[in-house]
Amino acid sequence: MSIFSIGVSGLNAAQVALTTTSNNITNVYTDGYNRQTTLLGENNMGNGVRVNGVQRQFSQFVAGQLNQSTSNSSALEAYEIQIAQIDNLLADGEAGLAPLLQSFFSSLQDLVSAPSDPAARQGLIGTADTLTAQFRAFDNYLNDMQKGVNGQLKDVVFQVNNTAEQIATLNREIGLAKAKTGTAPNGLLDQRDQLVAELSAMVDVDLTIQDSGNYNITIGNGQALVAGASSFALEAMASSADPTRTVVGYRDGAGNLREFAETSFKGGELGGLMTFRRETLDKTQNQLGQLAVSLAQGFNEQHMAGVDYEGNSGQAFFAITRPTIFSNANNTSTAYLEAEFLADASGLTASDYGVKFTVADGYTVTRHDTGETLRFPADATSLEFGGMSVTVNGTPAEGDRFLIQPTRRAAGGLDNVIQDTSLIAAGQAGGGSGDNRNALALQNLQNKALVGGIATLSQGYAAMVGDVGNRANVVQVNLAAQKALTGQLRALQQSESGVNLDEEAANLIRFQHYYQASAKVIEVGATVIDTLLGLDA
Repeated sequence: MSIFSIGVSGLNAAQVALTTTSNNITNVYTDGYNRQTTLLGENNMGNGVRVNGVQRQFSQFVAGQLNQSTSNSSALEAYEIQIAQIDNLLADGEAGLAPLLQSFFSSLQDLVSAPSDPAARQGLIGTADTLTAQFRAFDNYLNDMQKGVNGQLKDVVFQVNNTAEQIATLNREIGLAKAKTGTAPNGLLDQRDQLVAELSAMVDVDLTIQDSGNYNITIGNGQALVAGASSFALEAMASSADPTRTVVGYRDGAGNLREFAETSFKGGELGGLMTFRRETLDKTQNQLGQLAVSLAQGFNEQHMAGVDYEGNSGQAFFAITRPTIFSNANNTSTAYLEAEFLADASGLTASDYGVKFTVADGYTVTRHDTGETLRFPADATSLEFGGMSVTVNGTPAEGDRFLIQPTRRAAGGLDNVIQDTSLIAAGQAGGGSGDNRNALALQNLQNKALVGGIATLSQGYAAMVGDVGNRANVVQVNLAAQKALTGQLRALQQSESGVNLDEEAANLIRFQHYYQASAKVIEVGATVIDTLLGLDA
């Protein structure tokens, strides 16, 4: 090889190196860009230099660790945003239920002091109006959050499907580019890895790489989301157990829509929203409903034990909605369940219950929060548990399931039905219009363990507020720790794959000198030949 060829090979190599460095500099702020380096090798027999390729600085291991950490951070962040709203709502000292409960029982003290006084009687009705309105307002707020989570889940599912489709498209384009040029298309590889990172922030995924270089992505219990050049769409669907609840479905190769269990997702925004709803939102709404039912049942029982201003037996003071029951959408019979609260609400819990019917085992009742089970015979027409009496209507088929939510919307249905002051049963039978003995008994309910038989109404509310506050604090602490870990992994990833402008500026000067030196080699070669030609003359 001549000195000219050697010089030209150096010029070509320097030009590629300069182009690579320039590309690094211009993409310093491009999301997902991985720094590239020019790989140089010696030509055979030491005759110049050749470009072996342009390699991107990318670690699949570090990227996988970062994506997993990002997925966890995204889940905790989605959880924290939601729970902060409930925490702020319940912890408000002025807008909370605690001062209204105190006002309600204070009005009962006024009634005890003057049971015949119309103002005292009207004062009790007024505080009851305010208290029940706040229960309903809280429940409506939480129900709006339930609807909001449904909407957000639909949005995330749409984004997941769109991203998965783009990854599958890039799998195909990368394969075609490799087949055509024989080299890795770094720009397309960067785009694909950036999409995987974005997908990880939405949902926890498992990534495997085929021998061909294609990315396969699975979610849940191993269902394929991306397989080579194909993507499979998720669907936001109504839960078969509770039609008011949006869950995630997956349409398999046979076209069947399969419902994911909510516990299938833990990472990403999708997992964070579902975990928040399951762990905190449902529980808080149930606890609020338990307070409402405990107040209504306990107060009504005592109120009906007294007599009103006219000497008639007392009526129910509060109205409360019945437990909510859903028949599973996959049931094959038309059987349905109905439930009523027992007069004694001490057995009432803040848990939902699942009921399954089989001929062999009869009715199996599972308490969701503890997993505790009860069994009733297959021919039973009435089931009593959890402070409820449940009636079976019709004949269930094998495998039929039912979901019972005793208190989920109970607070939304709490109302005081007595607006006539003369109907307040302040006295006991035979005591006359000035008797205050039942009013005193009603006031004493303030210190009675009405909630689950273990806590007063104030203690029950304080426990609910404390539970949400503690959970919010745990989430915040975990989020801070997870963000710190994510930051460390991102710094590690950037140290290898990120663009350092100072380093690239130095490379630019270095390769510029390389280019100039190679040009000088050609210039020297030309001078040598001119000299040789002059000698021949």
